[in-house]
Amino acid sequence: MTSAQTLDAAAATTLARWHAMVRAGDFGALPELLAPDAVFRSPVAHHPYHGADKVALILRTALAVFADFTYHRAFVSDDGHSVVLEFSAKVGERSLKGIDMIRFGADGRIVDFEVMVRPASALQALAEAMGARLAGQV
Repeated sequence: MTSAQTLDAAAATTLARWHAMVRAGDFGALPELLAPDAVFRSPVAHHPYHGADKVALILRTALAVFADFTYHRAFVSDDGHSVVLEFSAKVGERSLKGIDMIRFGADGRIVDFEVMVRPASALQALAEAMGARLAGQV
């Protein structure tokens, strides 16, 4: 991957809307960005979560858990249908770094959203906070 690549036009539109939602903290239109069969791959779960409703719930919850969430860099795949976004945030007193790996369908909607987080202590804090908020919902 290289940052010199260009994201597909439909995917770029979706990504711009995603960034606007994150900045505004308003995720009301998030389901519009997700394919019906979208998949979320968690840094703590052993299995992916399937379906736009679950993916939207997880993403909204994660961004509510994070403090000082900031994207830093983006890397676009050679085919223009995937992007990796580097971010930093806090969960409680723990600072973390992570990446969002997002794949877009031909229509520009998100089909796969995978997150990786480090260090382990921050990942554990994230898992605890997410588990408390999502208990029984996913």
